[in-house]
Amino acid sequence: MSWHWNKHGLPFLPGYTVRDVTKSSFHRPQTLGYKNGYALPRRPTVGIGQDPLLSEQLIQQKITELSMEMPDITYGACHDTLPESFVPAHVALDKKVLRFYAYFEEEVLYSPEEVYRVRPVVIYYYLEDDSMCIYEPVVENSGIPQGKRIKRQRLPKNEHGEHYQWKDLNLRMELEVYGVKYHLTDCDAFTKEFMESEGIALNDPAQMPVDSHILLGQVLRFFALWDDTDEETKPVTIHYYLVDDTVEIREIHEANSGRDPFPVLMRRERLPKKLKPEPFPSCVLEVSKHEVEEYYSPKDFQLGQTMNILGRRFLLYDCDAFTEEYFKNNYPGIEMKPIEVPKKEIPPYNGFGSLEDSLQNCLSLLPEPPKRNVLKMLENDQKVLRYTAKLVSQNPEDEDRLFILSYFLSDDMISIFEKPSRNSGIIGGKFLEKTRVPKPGSSVENPEFYSPADLAIGVNIEVFSHRFVLTNADHYVLTYLEANSSQIPSQTLDSLRQKPHLISENCII
Repeated sequence: MSWHWNKHGLPFLPGYTVRDVTKSSFHRPQTLGYKNGYALPRRPTVGIGQDPLLSEQLIQQKITELSMEMPDITYGACHDTLPESFVPAHVALDKKVLRFYAYFEEEVLYSPEEVYRVRPVVIYYYLEDDSMCIYEPVVENSGIPQGKRIKRQRLPKNEHGEHYQWKDLNLRMELEVYGVKYHLTDCDAFTKEFMESEGIALNDPAQMPVDSHILLGQVLRFFALWDDTDEETKPVTIHYYLVDDTVEIREIHEANSGRDPFPVLMRRERLPKKLKPEPFPSCVLEVSKHEVEEYYSPKDFQLGQTMNILGRRFLLYDCDAFTEEYFKNNYPGIEMKPIEVPKKEIPPYNGFGSLEDSLQNCLSLLPEPPKRNVLKMLENDQKVLRYTAKLVSQNPEDEDRLFILSYFLSDDMISIFEKPSRNSGIIGGKFLEKTRVPKPGSSVENPEFYSPADLAIGVNIEVFSHRFVLTNADHYVLTYLEANSSQIPSQTLDSLRQKPHLISENCII
């Protein structure tokens, strides 16, 4: 029986251990150290049962091997070459994505018109972490939930826990993910270049199949105006369905139009163009297919012509891009060139209110205030050009009447104030409320208003059938016009400069 002894010569048995009361450090010693610039294991303490010669021999042998080497860092290498910088994969492949175009076939149940539906998708492969994402482009008004089908994740390849790698992807292959088979048809230029650089030859791109339901659902769309004699013209849309040569007419309703929201003006049906001659009149209003000799075809719908459909007149003025391309391929002799739509005639100005307010009443049922230039109002706030004027009249009593015309630069409005005169018999005060004054002959659609360039000394201006002649102005008028001389005619500036006595602002008020 062998015993293990401690350093005091006592066996390691209960009751024979002696605690060293002089020991103050209880940490575990390090096993590694540096010697001559190299990391080496520390020389172990020789204890009972260990061979000190063997430990010393192994450590000395290691030191000898290291000392016999000639490191490049001390004596220099034969060829000075810079070490290549290490770039981790998540940095080198950051934001590098492979993009494949694919599709899958969705089975359609209980439909006599289609068996399956072709749905195109885009497959993204992220090289930095081998994750994938499948996205389906959103088609407006498709009625199908579209967008991101599978969020970014590592997609399982088989039952053994393996995942798809970029080496497993190629064109004209089937990628089965969660029970759905995606047919890869094409890829972008970066994906093709990356695959070729890695030694993978891509197959030829495949043609994306066209959904049979889309082929059957091709519709020609025409934009027309319904000439309703009782009311004004109304915009409508005429749909011609190529699958069965039926026609549908829908009325375009605008917000706050005041009309009932019934957009279908004529339900989808075949339109008879020519009826067979009958010897006896019919007792029914409906026309059967045996009585029709010819129906309307796409070539009968040409832009610029007025069609009589079921007793209503429709002017075709435009079509969509698909309709134009269809006529170009099938009817090259027919030119589908849009025509200008006749604009609404605005009634003449009746004299009530301003021109802008009257125009808003013609544009909508609930008129909105005209838009104003806020920046111009802030820059020219409280800037007013004041002139003295006299009324041009054949009445001798109007010769002594004196008026002050104020032009407000913030909103281009004019107000006229008549200075009271004693014993004249005419009550002075406000002659014209602040408003914009149009020039004679301007229309309601394109009104032209008076500006500072038109207000010259000695010039007659017409204000709502009243004619005034400008006789003088204050000093600020000349200062403002000279500061903006590039926008003011020279005749206007000369008329102010030649005036010997310009009135000060306080005197004119």
